[in-house]
Amino acid sequence: MAGFLVRRVVRCAVLVPVAASLAYLLTASALHPRAALEGRGPRPPRGSVDARLDELNLNDATPLPERYLTWASGVLHGDLGRTLDGAPVAAEMGRRIGVSLRLLLVGAVLGGVAGVAAGTLGAAGQYRLLDRLITVGALVVLSVPVVVLAVLLQTGAQWVNDRTGVRLLEWTGEYTPAEPGGVLGHLGGRLRHLVLPTVTVALGPFAVCGRYQRGVMLDVLRADFMRTAVAKGLRRRRALTRHALRVAVIPAVTFLAYGFAAMLAGAAFTEEVFGWHGMGEWLIDSVHREDVNAVAAYTCFAAVLVPVAGLLSDAARALLDPRVRMCGPG
Repeated sequence: MAGFLVRRVVRCAVLVPVAASLAYLLTASALHPRAALEGRGPRPPRGSVDARLDELNLNDATPLPERYLTWASGVLHGDLGRTLDGAPVAAEMGRRIGVSLRLLLVGAVLGGVAGVAAGTLGAAGQYRLLDRLITVGALVVLSVPVVVLAVLLQTGAQWVNDRTGVRLLEWTGEYTPAEPGGVLGHLGGRLRHLVLPTVTVALGPFAVCGRYQRGVMLDVLRADFMRTAVAKGLRRRRALTRHALRVAVIPAVTFLAYGFAAMLAGAAFTEEVFGWHGMGEWLIDSVHREDVNAVAAYTCFAAVLVPVAGLLSDAARALLDPRVRMCGPG
């Protein structure tokens, strides 16, 4: 297993620089920071704009390969450049990564686990009432845009708060302790602000993983080894939990790992609706400002996140499937 994981780490070490480089080149080609600076009022002199762009390594008069080499050299030394406003990109990105991960990690885990459980229950009781309810719920979630789901949750939270007379749920920004409240008070405040955006993030993985897991589980339940286990006297519930679930969850683990990386972009809408100042909100604002260095930093983070998610997926598969530990996938 160690050799298998080492090969995956080496592959990640090759893919990350390539993906990050392509991300920067595409970003620098697509965005136009000169237009953003010249559009400010009062309009600055052209010489001042050129000097500012040279300072930030964003001058479109400089050939793109030369700008890329300057940027890549800075990245190797831990310098991701500066935003159009002059703030260090690395410091801002570090703060926002923490905000996004607090939201995404909990939401992805809850949504994935709930989706696997729902898909398993649906497959075990195919076409029964519970299976039909889970199917309808998943299709509704998949059909409704994330923004609409977030607004509906906010409306429901407002109704709950009005009926109880207590602000049980909050939906504006992260929790910032304004006054001493003790450990329990701060924990309660964080939970009140975290519940609604976390549920919004979790609904997507729940619906997708639920439908995916149901299909995989149905195939496994029809497999020869399951019929053999039941024929030898193993109770169906025991066979399902001991054999079928372990086999069926392997594709779901892979799907969820790569889905988590994709959730980083989808969480932008959730962050905007609930006022969380994370990576998604930063990406949207940076694109609007034509801020090349900030967008490039975001894409670099995503370029790192995808191979890391794949590495974690491979490690989980190796733990669940002995065949991977012995020979590894191709």
